[in-house]
Amino acid sequence: MSADERIAVVTGANRGIGREVACQLGRRGFSVVLGSRDPIAGERAAADLAGDGLAVRAQRLDVTDTGTVEALAWELADRYGRLDVLINNAAIHYDTWQRASAADLSIVAQAWDTNLMGPWRMCLALLPLLRRGQHRRIVNVSSESGSLASMGAGTPAYSVTKAALNALTRILAAELRTDGILVNAVCPGWVATDMGGPGGRPVADGAASVLWAVDLPDDGPTGGFFRDGQPLPW
Repeated sequence: MSADERIAVVTGANRGIGREVACQLGRRGFSVVLGSRDPIAGERAAADLAGDGLAVRAQRLDVTDTGTVEALAWELADRYGRLDVLINNAAIHYDTWQRASAADLSIVAQAWDTNLMGPWRMCLALLPLLRRGQHRRIVNVSSESGSLASMGAGTPAYSVTKAALNALTRILAAELRTDGILVNAVCPGWVATDMGGPGGRPVADGAASVLWAVDLPDDGPTGGFFRDGQPLPW
């Protein structure tokens, strides 16, 4: 492994924004670990990207399963000895059919475990490797749905968990500042994916918003909430 090689992990990356982020990282010369809860879908996506000459490989990863998270950490330590970029993209339950006043709390609990606890598990497991990395970044893929400034009725599981992810971003950024690890939350915007549905912006544009936070200089902002490089209100 070259000393200049940069290693990135992207969660929930077998489709949609995650897959496009993995693709764009590969085009920048990263070695990318494509995390996927479905190992068959992950292997298929990684093979497609590798077929285009990109250094992308699949890893079975369920961010709600500590065993798979720890297995990833061991694999990274053994293969690379470090990590440079962690992109917490995996998320579930854009629950347009719910209202907080009549919510199915089992849906909320599932969203909480994936959308908040999943990134938190990933950070805890991979921070030792990130501390050994170069130009170290944690990018939490959030949503303007989690902005308290514009929050209204609906999507309670998704909105509350994304607001909590934003809070975690702020706390981690403050704690990791002295380690030189930049931690930011990024909203990719309304993107035409399986979750977002038709009519949104191209997936490549949403992924570019995420990659902006990866490309920040080492003295760039940390603890922020951005879309397309512009600050969003908390």
